[in-house]
Amino acid sequence: MNKAFVREADGDEDDDEVALPAIPAGTRNYMTPAGFQRMKSELLKLIDVDRPEVVQIVSWAASNGDRSENGDYIYGKRRLRQIDGRIRFLTKRLDFAEVVEPSVQFGNAQIFFGATVRYENHAGEEHTVTIVGIDELDPLHGKISWISPVARAITKASVGDTITLKTPSGIEELIILEVSYPAPLVE
Repeated sequence: MNKAFVREADGDEDDDEVALPAIPAGTRNYMTPAGFQRMKSELLKLIDVDRPEVVQIVSWAASNGDRSENGDYIYGKRRLRQIDGRIRFLTKRLDFAEVVEPSVQFGNAQIFFGATVRYENHAGEEHTVTIVGIDELDPLHGKISWISPVARAITKASVGDTITLKTPSGIEELIILEVSYPAPLVE
């Protein structure tokens, strides 16, 4: 059989493109300076370190001859596709990113992008969340996207306000206890 008709991957087309989280139409991809820096560092590491290492492995494996059963070659090519997909994703997201400096709100008791908010729910449980960009969200560590229902509900509120949040289990009231903003990043 002609090599032009042999597939190297086992149906891993999904690895080629990473699904972008939805950004509301007509809005920008807001990001904190720290989040932007993390994504930029990851992109540079992929370009300068990870990709060249994998290219070297694939090149070495290809020089060994038969590629049809060469695990280093097959898995190296797959990893290369994953890296290239992540590079495309990061490049697109960083190109459209609008970095918002939350420290300009420093001292402001009102909640905006970048705020760290401590609130209490009707059961008396306290929660602390930081409102960040879509690409920075990490709910397990209290980082919620600015388009999340909680962030939308508490935005523009101030310390002492009671906010109504619609949840699948019904309406919940949140009391804002504290609002803070990070100090400016020093470069």
